[in-house]
Order: sequence, then structure tokens, then C-alpha cells
Amino acid sequence: MQFAPLYPIVHRILKPLFPDCLWEGYPHSKTIALTFDDGPHPQHTLPLLEVLTRYQVTANFFWLGACVNRSPAIANAIYQQGHWIGLHGYDHRIFPTLSVDELKEQLERTQRAIAQACHLDLSYVQHHIRDVRPPVGVFTPQTLTYLRQWGYRPVMWSVVPEDWVRPGVAIAIQRVLDQTQNGSLIVLHDGYHGGEDVAAIASTVIPTLLDLGYEFVTIDQLWQQRQPQAA
Repeated sequence: MQFAPLYPIVHRILKPLFPDCLWEGYPHSKTIALTFDDGPHPQHTLPLLEVLTRYQVTANFFWLGACVNRSPAIANAIYQQGHWIGLHGYDHRIFPTLSVDELKEQLERTQRAIAQACHLDLSYVQHHIRDVRPPVGVFTPQTLTYLRQWGYRPVMWSVVPEDWVRPGVAIAIQRVLDQTQNGSLIVLHDGYHGGEDVAAIASTVIPTLLDLGYEFVTIDQLWQQRQPQAA
């Protein structure tokens, strides 16, 4: 069973309940963020990277530490090309099922993997790579409390085409185009589930949204857009 029609409803319900999460950007600006979860992948990510380079689009990657360790050269290529990096846990374990120590280790272990793959000082990674998207988007208020205590920023989404169940490239594209609006935070997958289609989806979605006047920005830029609204 596919749940794609439910995600916009879930977004509307959860966004006001958990305002500390980043759900989308500023609604009066044609800026959007394109994000990719579950990578890097040895087959799926490089064709996607070629699409991003072709259209000179900066994207956002929420990495699994285990995948970074398996494909360090690909992770480094993504980082060197200036894409924004976030954390998705080490091995895609659902955050609320973990103990406090296990959750902390999932994030710190992923940061260590990124530091090694991208030839960065660990203290730099710990300070700058602190956006976290919970696997499957599942969290609890206690999860958010821990993330805030440890200095992380929770990131969710507003456009979810459910590409990981592979509904078909055309369907996934249409879902993204139908739902995208000012400030949208789009999530696709370049990992083992959904990554087979990610380059094909991106190669149509990106130029179409560019033609519609949207500008692709980083997660950090979306966080910055929240500041005037909070004033």
C-alpha cells in the first residue's frame, strides 16, 4: 500500500505541533530545497551528481554513516562539489527505538565517517554538520529534546513522492511537481530503496522547476529564512 496522498496531510498536522523542526522555508520566496536520503550509493549517486552538475544545482544529502564508509570517494565528491550535508543516522535504525546512548552514537559515528571520507577535522564536522533527518521521518518529543541538547537541528520535509517504493518515474515526477510551492522541502532517495530512479526523476524535476522560476537552496538557507518569521 502506498501512502503518498497522506504525506501532505501529515505535514499540515505535524508542522504546528513541532515548530522546532524545519518543515519548509519561507512561503513568500520561490526558494526550495532538494534533499536526498540514504546515500551515498555506489551505483545510484554518481548519475544523480551528474544531473546536479549539469544544472548547477546545489542539493542536500542526508547520509547514513554505513554508506559513507562503503563509498567514501563518492561522499567526498559530493562534499567537494559544495552540496549541503546532513545526518540520517548510521544504519537507518528508527530513532525512538534506540536508547539515549545508541541514538547519540548513531549520530557521532556518522560524523566520524564523514570526517574520514571527506578528509575533514572531526571537530569541524561536529560543529558544521549538525542537521539531522530521522529515518522514515519518525521521532518523538523526547527525540527532539535530545537533538536540541546535543546541538543538532531536526529537518523534516513538505514534499514526499514516496519514491522508495518505486511507483514509477513519471508518477514520482508528477507528485513532486504537483506538491512543490514556495519554500518546499523535497525529499528523494539515492540509496538502496528508490535510488534506482533518482537520476531520472531529478533530470526532469530540476529543469522543470527551474523553468517555473524556483531557486534551489541549502537547508542552512531555509533555516536562515525562519529568523525574520520568529522576530
